Amino acid sequence: MTFSADSLTPLEWKFSQVFGERAPGEDVQEGDVITTIGFEKSGDYLAVGDRSGRVVIFERSESKDDSLLYDSRKDLEQLDFAPARHPTFQYKTEFQSHEPEFDYLKSVEIEERINKLKWCATHSGLLFILSANDKTIKQWKVKDHKVKKVKEMSPIPVLCPENVLLAEGSFTNEEESPSIAHSCHLEWTEKLAQNHSPYQDTHARIGDIEGASRARCRKVYTHAHDFSINSISNNSDGETFISADDLRINLWNLDVSEQCFNIIDMKPSSMEDLTEVITSAEFHPAHCNLLAYSSSRGLIRLADMRQAALCDHGARILQHGESRGPKSFFTEIITSISDIKFLNDGRHLISRDYMTLKLWDMNMDSSPVAIFKIHEYLRPKLPELYNNDCIFDKFECCTSGDGLHFATGSYSNLLRVFPDGVGSEGGVIIGAGTTPNRPFIVFLSSRAGGPFTKLLQGIEDHP
Repeated sequence: MTFSADSLTPLEWKFSQVFGERAPGEDVQEGDVITTIGFEKSGDYLAVGDRSGRVVIFERSESKDDSLLYDSRKDLEQLDFAPARHPTFQYKTEFQSHEPEFDYLKSVEIEERINKLKWCATHSGLLFILSANDKTIKQWKVKDHKVKKVKEMSPIPVLCPENVLLAEGSFTNEEESPSIAHSCHLEWTEKLAQNHSPYQDTHARIGDIEGASRARCRKVYTHAHDFSINSISNNSDGETFISADDLRINLWNLDVSEQCFNIIDMKPSSMEDLTEVITSAEFHPAHCNLLAYSSSRGLIRLADMRQAALCDHGARILQHGESRGPKSFFTEIITSISDIKFLNDGRHLISRDYMTLKLWDMNMDSSPVAIFKIHEYLRPKLPELYNNDCIFDKFECCTSGDGLHFATGSYSNLLRVFPDGVGSEGGVIIGAGTTPNRPFIVFLSSRAGGPFTKLLQGIEDHP
């Protein structure tokens, strides 16, 4: 990827790295399908969750000891003016985060699939990460351990207590074997010839010191959601986080897993009166009292936790003016927001529905600042998409660290990247694969064979 100072100048995207590439003819196991990914804030670590409940962590392969590869000071000075290299990642560790469970009260099987991953603040060289399946959230601590690799082991004889006072010349070597009256010394000399002594120590020659990482579960946050968890978000205070399902948003303390506070409850007294559900929730990047959550009606509500303990009524509602007009059966479905993300400036946020990606200003609640069309060619095919359930597919969105570019996924392994200030159908189309220059062919299939048929649901942001 080539960076440009002007956000309106198209970037040149190039293939960099692939993780988990399978061999030709190798079948993909269902448990190996990736369900979520997340970059750590500094961009040095990448976490990947799959359907089998595993979490795999990768780290940047650039080592602090790269200077050892250069012989002269001149070579090192040239590094200061060399262009930035593409970041490459290498395997660090993996662990089993969740196991399949069964809810006996509701007679429901809880899958081990990882739905969300969120990195927590790091300190003292320790990594902390939250992982969630449909019902349970776990906090993991990843710590590096130095493992000493033994190169050579050699036995060192130790004198028996009865012969401590004997002089060094009293011992015999393999060439001289006089008779020794002392039974203990006789036994020691006989077994020394066999390279086996009951009175010996082992000297280990230590070679390279390798690093190993271990993950330990610190907290388990459970029994707080009746519906599947769709979002978790860390607060800027570094002490709390929220978890959201279809009808409720709970506030947790990272160090307290026994209780949580319900701050948003959209469950009506009668489920027949239910008109919308929560689809995503996100904390403000700077103000710990502000959060935003989206709904299936295409609304984004901004809530202030200082106003009330229960933030059911949003302090501000962001809604596209066109969505207030007449609606058809399909437009109500495609306006449902599947994901929202705050920009680092704290003033803007982006939202993703089925057809578009929208950029919002918190001070403008009547309409978005920009609308980016993702796959407008599918609009005439909405009835067909409804019949094969593809219209209910959910896509995620993300922003670059500088906030100048936005990205989201589409069908056929396609990735759409938009620079700030370019709306409509502009932007760049990237093939998410090892052959990015291949022709793009849109592929849609029925869901009869399984609940997931889209080839790319979205990506996570890289700082």
